[in-house]
Amino acid sequence: MIAAHLPALAVVVPLAAAPLIVLLRHAGLAWAIAVAAAWFAFAACLGLAAQVADTGVVSYAMGSWPPPWGIEYRVDALSAFVVVLVSAIGAVVAPYALKSVAAEVPHEQRYLYYAVHCLCLAGLLGMAMTGDAFNLFVFMEIASLAMYVLIALGRDRRALLASYQYLLLGTIGATFYVIGVGLLYLQTGTLNIADMAARLPEVAGGRPAPAALAFITVGMSLKLALFPLHLWLPNAYAYAPSAATAFLAATATKVSIYVLLRYYFSVFGAGAVLEVLPMSEILISLSIAAIVTASLVAVWQTDFKRLLAYSSVAQIGYITLGIGLMTRDGLTAAVVHLFNHGVTKGALFLLVGGIVLRAGGARFEHLRGLARSMPMTSLGVTLAGLSLIGVPGTAGFISKWYLVLGSIEAGMWWLAGLVVLTSLIAVVYVWRFVEAAYLSAPDEAAPRRGEAPLPMLAISWLMVAACLWFGFDTSFSVDGAQRAAQLMLGGTP
Repeated sequence: MIAAHLPALAVVVPLAAAPLIVLLRHAGLAWAIAVAAAWFAFAACLGLAAQVADTGVVSYAMGSWPPPWGIEYRVDALSAFVVVLVSAIGAVVAPYALKSVAAEVPHEQRYLYYAVHCLCLAGLLGMAMTGDAFNLFVFMEIASLAMYVLIALGRDRRALLASYQYLLLGTIGATFYVIGVGLLYLQTGTLNIADMAARLPEVAGGRPAPAALAFITVGMSLKLALFPLHLWLPNAYAYAPSAATAFLAATATKVSIYVLLRYYFSVFGAGAVLEVLPMSEILISLSIAAIVTASLVAVWQTDFKRLLAYSSVAQIGYITLGIGLMTRDGLTAAVVHLFNHGVTKGALFLLVGGIVLRAGGARFEHLRGLARSMPMTSLGVTLAGLSLIGVPGTAGFISKWYLVLGSIEAGMWWLAGLVVLTSLIAVVYVWRFVEAAYLSAPDEAAPRRGEAPLPMLAISWLMVAACLWFGFDTSFSVDGAQRAAQLMLGGTP
């Protein structure tokens, strides 16, 4: 009985947990409820992924109203892949947050952190599962409002400015998206995404379709921080509480990329996208600019969290580069890097949370001699950094490998070489951490430090282990990405 309602329960349980937490107003109970809700959502998403693997697309009609008349939750190979990532990160970050939030968020606001964590998780899962274009907008706003609060809870006053910047740009992005959906509704007369995809070819040829594609592209590019629309991201990641940064960096931009993929390949179709607007050339050009520019900017950062934030902009460039190739291997690379980068960046920001807790900050002067006082944390950052570079034996290598294959498949040998060369820039900024932690003497005036509390360290290392595990066992990541790519290109997953 429960299995039939997993699509709804995965969203409703964390959504209902948020007001319950606000009513109780107790930090300890709030944490327990958030952990329980997050782990229930993770279990539900695993069950959904298993159903999709066994029986194909899962369709769930809300309120027993059949689609396209009612709102439909529709989980296929692509959305199942994304919801497993989002729910897994939410389930990992929730228990980790206990000590981290206690150190970085005032006591009277801690219960609010757990409430908006649940809201954000529900919104992101809803975005990935809903089959209704306007319902997706509603979940986008739920997730976005929660993100603004999560960022604003940072102890640095600049967190308020970062949240306000994100609010302004995020609102513009959401407005562009809903204008695009309105134009599609004008042409097709439906908001059901599957029904919209079926009707659009019959009415294509006018101006609304390319205009809708342009509006949705710009709106979601703001949300996913595609260069040069990324200006909100570095400050948001740098000044948010560490647990919030880890959660958002690993999930929020990834779900926005999913939405872009859904419209490009499920609604418009790859052929129409290439014919209506030169999206392949635009995405490849902006992706190269993101990879090169953001990586170079990261090299010169004085704060490790900001360094990782600019690295995220560059890594998003690798994902959109795979989308721009519009080939099977390119899309496989995009989807698998969506997963692998989420795992890798989640591990790095969780480890940085331990550094902030013990060292009082993440500036490079705080990292001097860190390996002597926090050897396990330093080793974890180094290993996750290798995955960020794309060293063989790590999850990041798998992504870069398929991106090279996709470039060759598209006949762009020069692009394959560029992927390899730009990975060397990541070596430089990862080396900056190694140099500070292992080769620099600690400040004698600095207080004595030790490893982060065991629960925080253990959860962080669980993510580091995932960076290594998915570098060898690709049965979930690559196989799932290939099924999603085949589905997007019109095959049977």
